[in-house]
Amino acid sequence: MSTPSPVAAVPAAEPPVAVDHFSTLLAVETDCWDVHESMTTGRQDFVLLQTNASPASFAAEHIDGAIHLHHADISEETLSRWPDETLFVVYCAGPHCNAADRAALKIAGLGRPVKKMIGGKTGWLDEGFHLVADES
Repeated sequence: MSTPSPVAAVPAAEPPVAVDHFSTLLAVETDCWDVHESMTTGRQDFVLLQTNASPASFAAEHIDGAIHLHHADISEETLSRWPDETLFVVYCAGPHCNAADRAALKIAGLGRPVKKMIGGKTGWLDEGFHLVADES
């Protein structure tokens, strides 16, 4: 009998476990393509927040339509301009940055719906999408 590959050395989860895992994952994450598709087809039903960097860095380069709200500044007061049922999609610089995770944790802790856009700005650019700068 041959030794299993590194992939098969740890057996795959039972299907019900995998269903639970991937259902949960999709409930808390979205990807750059889905965000872009929603925004460019007029079906944006969420607020896109960039949660890292300074206001100046955001102004220099961000996803068109995003709002800058640093994760440290998230509070009931800063979210109060949106209805309680508003879905927030958070992103940061990319896989090497945890600002989106910090923001998502704070937003969820305030009882608000939230998803993280996996990949952040790095993923956005990898998909071939563009960033914009504020005109000021």
